[in-house]
Amino acid sequence: MVSIPFPYFPIKFDKDARVIAPGDADLKKLLQDANKKPTDLIVISHGWNNDIAEAEDLYSELLTNAGNLLKEGKPPGLSGRKFAVLGVLWPSKKFADSELIPGNAAGTGDTMDIRALSKQLDSMKGGFDSPKEAEILEALKALLPKLKNSDTACEDFVKLARSLVKAGSTDASDGADRFFSEQPIKIFKKLERPVSFTQPVLSGSTVGAAALGIGDFFSGIQSAARNVLNLTTYYQMKERAGIVGSTALNPMLRIIAQQNPQLRIHLVGHSFGGRLLTATAAGTDVTTVLKAHSMTLLQAAFSHYGFAKNWDKKNHDGFFRRVVKKHAIFGPIVITHTVNDKAVGMAYPLASLLAGQNAAGLGDKDSDYGGIGRNGAQKTPEAANGDMVLAGGKYTFEAGRLHNLNALNRAGDLIKDHGDVRNRDVAYAVLSAIATATT
Repeated sequence: MVSIPFPYFPIKFDKDARVIAPGDADLKKLLQDANKKPTDLIVISHGWNNDIAEAEDLYSELLTNAGNLLKEGKPPGLSGRKFAVLGVLWPSKKFADSELIPGNAAGTGDTMDIRALSKQLDSMKGGFDSPKEAEILEALKALLPKLKNSDTACEDFVKLARSLVKAGSTDASDGADRFFSEQPIKIFKKLERPVSFTQPVLSGSTVGAAALGIGDFFSGIQSAARNVLNLTTYYQMKERAGIVGSTALNPMLRIIAQQNPQLRIHLVGHSFGGRLLTATAAGTDVTTVLKAHSMTLLQAAFSHYGFAKNWDKKNHDGFFRRVVKKHAIFGPIVITHTVNDKAVGMAYPLASLLAGQNAAGLGDKDSDYGGIGRNGAQKTPEAANGDMVLAGGKYTFEAGRLHNLNALNRAGDLIKDHGDVRNRDVAYAVLSAIATATT
């Protein structure tokens, strides 16, 4: 049983963006009740997480913290507001975690741990749209023993992995253009190169980064295979989040907004759920942009150039620039980010490898490739940089602006990793964004 201190309406989508649990129908009934209708609707979406119970645990803890803060009168400006929650549930998979490689070091050099890679492939079952998914994953397993001594096997490995995903939006900001177009053997060889990760440290009031041990420098055949699979998963989840958001959730919310013009709509997305809800705001074109009142992106999984203007100096805007240009969000767009977030950062050093660039460390804010949950919105004139504060602190959010909130700062380590987005300080940031959206 989900414990949420507001009326909660779960809506579940399948991998083809079809509604299979229509929570919006019960929400519409509530909106027709003059005595109970909410003033504010929070639309919340999880990220790479294929377990509905885990997703709803996230919603429950985050929103319970929000409810407790409201009882304490924090932040000011929300007295008398009535909230309801539309919980988006969609099928997603996460990247391979470090525990899939025993001792975190089995991928170093030329060593191969076929069992670990086979386990990764098993964990990917049910995550892809291809009708031949099961057959392809078994074929990838069969190639594992051959990778070390056969370029043909390496080439076939990339071809098969790519065939799992029907790539619709191969924008250049995350390397998708190269991954789906370059010769397979070149991709495999590029992904053999090492990627080093850095660990943030907080000493007194100074934030820095310390290199991890040699066991965290992955390179060689196993690294290439693992990187291919991680990128394949990333691009599938990217594609699915975009489709669910822009073609399914967007028209649903536009109808609700049209029928309830006084209702304030607030979008709150974690990880790929941040991408899903940004795609919801953007719609499929300028005529389908959703007008919402605030948007909070919690460690969102898309490029730090997602909202950018002319990010590559070739007159190419970010994939979601339309959200800014068309003023989709009346109030603020709040973006939490931290160098603690290795999960969001993972795809971007790999994209650097595909581009033939040095990927020594996670892609930082000055890199060609970087995640918004790691660096905030970059090359975005409307973005302002600031720090996340402890619950009860002061924010100076502005309507129509993007606010990058660094979660690792003098106030402490307020978001410790990719999934640490349900605590009181995060809930306070969400509510502060909502409080700014008054019209």
